[in-house]
Amino acid sequence: MTSDAALGLMAETLRLGLLLSLPLLGVILVVGLLISVLQDPSIAFVPKVILFAVVLALLAPWILGKLTGFGVAMFARLAQ
Repeated sequence: MTSDAALGLMAETLRLGLLLSLPLLGVILVVGLLISVLQDPSIAFVPKVILFAVVLALLAPWILGKLTGFGVAMFARLAQ
């Protein structure tokens, strides 16, 4: 594997990590902002955790599909 291929692989890995984490981080950001505007920010942890778990459960098939596809592509690339 050349250094260019390794750098490309690292960039693709970081891009996938960003893509998979953005929906979850977005939910936490929106909930935190709403709670800080409407209520005391000290109780914001519980709703954030609950909504994080709900969104994670809803997005789990999509996340698993992306990770599985990435893993298969990486093993195929290594086999070349």
